[in-house]
Amino acid sequence: MGELVTAHGVVATPVFLPVGSKGTVKTLTPHELREVGVQMVLANVYHLYLRPGIDAIEWAGGLHKFMAWDGPILTDSGGYQVFSLARLCRVDDSGVTFRSHIDGSEHRFTPETVIELQQRMGADIIMPLDHCPASFATRENIVDAVQRTYRWAQDCRASHKKSGQMLFGIVQGGVYPELRQRAARDIVSLDFDGYAIGGLSLGEPKVAMWSMVAVTVPLLPEGKPRYLMGVGSPEDVVEGVSQGIDMFDSALPTRVARNGALFTLDGRQNITKSSFKDCTLPVDPECDCYTCRTFSAAYLHHLFRCDELLAYRLATIHNLRFMMRLMQRIREAIESGVFDDFKRDFLARYKVTNEEMRIAQKRKWLGLAHNHESDTG
Repeated sequence: MGELVTAHGVVATPVFLPVGSKGTVKTLTPHELREVGVQMVLANVYHLYLRPGIDAIEWAGGLHKFMAWDGPILTDSGGYQVFSLARLCRVDDSGVTFRSHIDGSEHRFTPETVIELQQRMGADIIMPLDHCPASFATRENIVDAVQRTYRWAQDCRASHKKSGQMLFGIVQGGVYPELRQRAARDIVSLDFDGYAIGGLSLGEPKVAMWSMVAVTVPLLPEGKPRYLMGVGSPEDVVEGVSQGIDMFDSALPTRVARNGALFTLDGRQNITKSSFKDCTLPVDPECDCYTCRTFSAAYLHHLFRCDELLAYRLATIHNLRFMMRLMQRIREAIESGVFDDFKRDFLARYKVTNEEMRIAQKRKWLGLAHNHESDTG
């Protein structure tokens, strides 16, 4: 357990960041985020650059004022979105030229411009431009991405001038241990404020993901935050903490909530199933969120079956509160010296999604995100 001191508050770690790519965590207000216990949110440069534009955010007084969130904000550089969403993406050693997935207009990101955009928005933690290769990329492509990410990291480090704003480095390397280790050593040599592990949870088997985390984490400084990007299922957060990860972000809890999947200590529950039609209990009797304190599972089932908008709000409140309570219990277990027992008991009870189904769903979602506007947040 530790603390991350930012310009907009102290964050207790380990911490989970809900994704608000476009300046909003879908369906919820900043007040509701505070009520469920959210400490920090993530926003995305690619999306905010395209709409409403960085000028509009700067004119409003910065991203915190623009989205009415007074807590810490981490902004992702948009590198992953450029390579996964943009049309006709062309990369070279000095940056990437792409066409907007919204209107086809041409744009260019360089390491320097990405840092400038994030400095103008005023986020507490910012990320450098990185080359995030696809999960099916060849080893040769991943070698190129690792080398390019390191060169871009050097340029970002040199360009970052804003005091009171932290800049993290990103370690790429696909599922190749020697590339992950090389990338970690190179990025750590640049002395960033924290270190992120990127390019995982993109459809590879979990055993491959965790083996890459295991070879990377020992090379990252213990005194600085370690951030596993794009990972946020409850069982993965627990496993990640056991491997030394301090920060997580993912759209998973909010995305599956809008599809009727609610987290409980026994695993995800599909609220649209007929078994909930007459259930007068909360979907999770052990939860203290507004949804579970106020409504029955039968009512949530009814809302989803009728496609009522309130369904998405109530389910999102519940899933985020579940994640915040999970992080609080993890921190308490660490502080009490019983985390190993906590992990054993949690994983023994929590029923995880079938691995083959999980990979198929992930690849399907990534394919949809590649061909349409991202459903992040």
